[in-house]
Amino acid sequence: MDAVYTHGHHESVLRSHRWRTAGNSAAYLLPHLLPHMSVLDVGSGPGTITADLATLVRHVTASEVTAEALELARAEVTARKLANVDFAVADVQALHFADDTFCVVHAHQVLQHVGDPVAALREMRRVTKPGGIVAARDSDYAAFAWYPRLPALDDWMELYQRMARGNGGEPDAGRRLLSWARAAGFDDVTATASVWCFATPEDRAWWGDMWAERVLRSQMARQALDRGAATEEDLLRMSEGWREWAAAGDGWMSITHGEVLCRA
Repeated sequence: MDAVYTHGHHESVLRSHRWRTAGNSAAYLLPHLLPHMSVLDVGSGPGTITADLATLVRHVTASEVTAEALELARAEVTARKLANVDFAVADVQALHFADDTFCVVHAHQVLQHVGDPVAALREMRRVTKPGGIVAARDSDYAAFAWYPRLPALDDWMELYQRMARGNGGEPDAGRRLLSWARAAGFDDVTATASVWCFATPEDRAWWGDMWAERVLRSQMARQALDRGAATEEDLLRMSEGWREWAAAGDGWMSITHGEVLCRA
């Protein structure tokens, strides 16, 4: 089953994705990485995590579903002058790599966007060497928590859930990772959770302003308008809700992520 990527690649989306590092987005995996390893980074996005991983292991392959998306990671790797990264256009549900190729296969915020996450995990397992690791981390939108509780953000959450599922994805993927890993045939699975928290004035301003723009300009906004799921007025109200949250002196938000480390 094909799914449509909900977020798209508007600058406001890439701004948030470029904030991600191996430290803030793959800490559960880092203790298991060794210098001799080869890693496949599925859905590498703008490549900030990819590049961080490349400083820790022998070789990284960055993959994306289109050549255009892959250029984002290539630019980051080139800017950091890393020589141990190569690039491949690949669909995680039908990887073209040979069996038992990589020591680690890693996917950050990918499985929530694919039509068949169990099939994706099976493919990740197939290309992982025996004894290697399949690692996945995904957010869980229904577990987002924020204060103050603003009706505009409640409406944003309802719209995002509706659009993501309409695109064939699962926005509450974090809580399902363990189940999906079991269904994919993994017996040795360590399931954990971690959070991003935005509570300082600086963090609120950055996160809130980013989403205020994203609600209006991203691919999700265009999809919502095209499908009649929201009006321009609805999106403007949600955007202002994000700015109101960012300006609140007691504003706080946590974003919960599920994580799995699966031994192949």
